[in-house]
Amino acid sequence: MKIVVLAGGLSPERQVSLVSGQSICRALRELGHRAVLIDMFLGLEGRENGDVFSSAPDGLLGDEVIRAQAPDLEAVRQRRGDSSPSLFGPGVLEACVRADAVFLGLHGECGEDGRVQAAFDLLGVPYTGSGHLASGMAMNKAVTKLFMERAGVLTAPWRELTYTREDIPRLTGELPLPCAVKTINGGSSLGMALPDTREELAGALEEMLRYGGHVIVEPKLKGRDITVGVLGDTYLPAVEMIPREGAYFDYEAKYQSGGSQEVCPAPITEDQWRAMGEAALRLHRALGLRAYSRADFILDDEGRAWCLEINTLPGMTPASLLPKEAAAAGLSYNQLCQRILELSLDKSLT
Repeated sequence: MKIVVLAGGLSPERQVSLVSGQSICRALRELGHRAVLIDMFLGLEGRENGDVFSSAPDGLLGDEVIRAQAPDLEAVRQRRGDSSPSLFGPGVLEACVRADAVFLGLHGECGEDGRVQAAFDLLGVPYTGSGHLASGMAMNKAVTKLFMERAGVLTAPWRELTYTREDIPRLTGELPLPCAVKTINGGSSLGMALPDTREELAGALEEMLRYGGHVIVEPKLKGRDITVGVLGDTYLPAVEMIPREGAYFDYEAKYQSGGSQEVCPAPITEDQWRAMGEAALRLHRALGLRAYSRADFILDDEGRAWCLEINTLPGMTPASLLPKEAAAAGLSYNQLCQRILELSLDKSLT
């Protein structure tokens, strides 16, 4: 098959996406597919008028790495030659239309919020993962919370806020502490803070203005970080994330060597695993997700599993959690990529 692996974009999770895309593209090429990696935002400048599948025998693979800090998106904007407001770079849509399928290696707003999926639906381009409506709902943490409650999935009490800088003094005085403040559509622990004091809360609210000032606030849950992936109509072995001492499972802990210890299968009881797996599967189905997803939980000292969120395009880097879960279930990385293709396109590709 001719497959475009679409990655990058202008999300704060851009570097994670590019490394996911590289890994996916290599796997697909090893499986015999004619796969090319395309940066959604930077596009194919200089190649946009040709057939990229014929002119790029190397698959356009690079050597991206994930740095400790999120990328400077303004600097990325400056790298593009045109001044178009489009998030699709030169030649991207044309290459995707020529492809048999697009494997979405995108993360964050550029890819997980349903806009890219809607464009492909209008163009008739097959792609991996969930559809545009389900993706948009799952990306919005407030909407996802509503679906959790309706599906009987345990989640912390929460409050949705849209605020300006002038509201911060009032909110600092009235919001309960300790709490978690999360931007409505963030990912990879970007746009999230865990304040314990009024001063930290004020700083967190100020920081969240960078992401638009639309957040949910919920109690700060204490317990073990557990995640469970869904693949097709089943759930995978759980992973426990154990950050280095004194830290939480933030962006750096997730993607930097030595940032955390990840244990798969997680050292939990079978009943706990099944409870989280059934909850993940129930939420996946309630939102109308397709092919795969990954749900995150906090397992407290009383054995209750609190669902935090669900990811419709989980990371696929070498350090990512879903590939670890698949490996524990007997699927290699290459087999996982092939299975995602098959589930997404609803046909056998063998």
